[in-house]
Amino acid sequence: MSIDRETIHKVPIPTSFYCYLVADDGLFVSYDTENGLSTTSQTNDSVIWDLSGVDTITHVSTGHVLSKSDHTDAGSFSIPIDGDSHTFRVRHGPAELPSEYLATFRKQGWVCLTQIIDDETLKELERTAGTDRFAHLTINRSQPAICQNAAVARTAAEPLSLWLIRQYMKTDDILLSHVPGFAVLGQDDGKRNVQGWHSDFPYHWGVPARGLVPTPSGETVLGVQRNVCVSPFTREGGATAFKLGSHALDRPPPKEWGDATAHAKPGYRAEHGLPYNGPEADIVEAPGGSIILYDSRTWHRAGVNRTPKKRAAILQAMTPMYVFPKNDTSRTYKQLLDSPVYNELNEREKQEIQNLMVHEFIGPGGEYAITVDRELTETLKTATTGGY
Repeated sequence: MSIDRETIHKVPIPTSFYCYLVADDGLFVSYDTENGLSTTSQTNDSVIWDLSGVDTITHVSTGHVLSKSDHTDAGSFSIPIDGDSHTFRVRHGPAELPSEYLATFRKQGWVCLTQIIDDETLKELERTAGTDRFAHLTINRSQPAICQNAAVARTAAEPLSLWLIRQYMKTDDILLSHVPGFAVLGQDDGKRNVQGWHSDFPYHWGVPARGLVPTPSGETVLGVQRNVCVSPFTREGGATAFKLGSHALDRPPPKEWGDATAHAKPGYRAEHGLPYNGPEADIVEAPGGSIILYDSRTWHRAGVNRTPKKRAAILQAMTPMYVFPKNDTSRTYKQLLDSPVYNELNEREKQEIQNLMVHEFIGPGGEYAITVDRELTETLKTATTGGY
């Protein structure tokens, strides 16, 4: 098999960014020509502002102008909404309009929100992962990462990526199918098995797991994967490898590429080498703080880190609420509620995390949160060995 010949797609580094105007509760200042100024939790084009003017703040999609004379202190503005003056702070925004990202996502099945995470948040992610600027630290596995640092929950609630996922899957009711956590990839030793080609949950094509989607899903998208690049993603540093555009084929990766089922077998690498890594495979190289979204049907595999630096990412499977979750997120959500981290989140972030991590069903008397029944679980007999 070919070595180190994947096709590189290096995303352009933005020279400037738009901004959000955000209230203490996390809501965004929105503007449209019919309703004027208002607040919203959604991050479509209506909440994108340009701060580059000398004396003005410009609403990007309509050209509506606010005066910087309403400036109250560093990075804060007083803006009249519904007859009352409210204070909003400038927050780091995207390099493109949400509608432009969405058009790209729909056209090619993936999109990169380059450096969408602000540097303060990124620094805290690195600290918690024990990588990059904090490579001297060791990651704490004693409790979920989301309960250790507000930056993890804040990143899980990142609003633009969530808006894009909802639009792409055509439903507002989306969920995290497993708890957000760090995937830290150390230097490859030339011996350990490397995850083979597969399509992510819930499709699980090429994966040795129960519950794979048995047929193509067509226009119904059953999952989107959200990869947060905590460390820079490079080929040498172990960036995820893709077959970009393969989501449109709506079928599993070819076995001759070396799928995840084969490469999960002990000693498989020693006998067969690495999974396919020739020019038909793609590497998206992006700086830390970027988020890569892709249709879960997209063929991909783990990267191979050939550097001594640890590579950190947060990998999140996002599904519509009608898809059964991959893992239980309720216990971790309850831990988050009891942790000091929770009180560092604003109201929008708290509500979003609840929406994403609490799975519910409709029963007699209303809606009920779903969690694990420990007593019932103890009565079960494992029918098979191996697998997940």
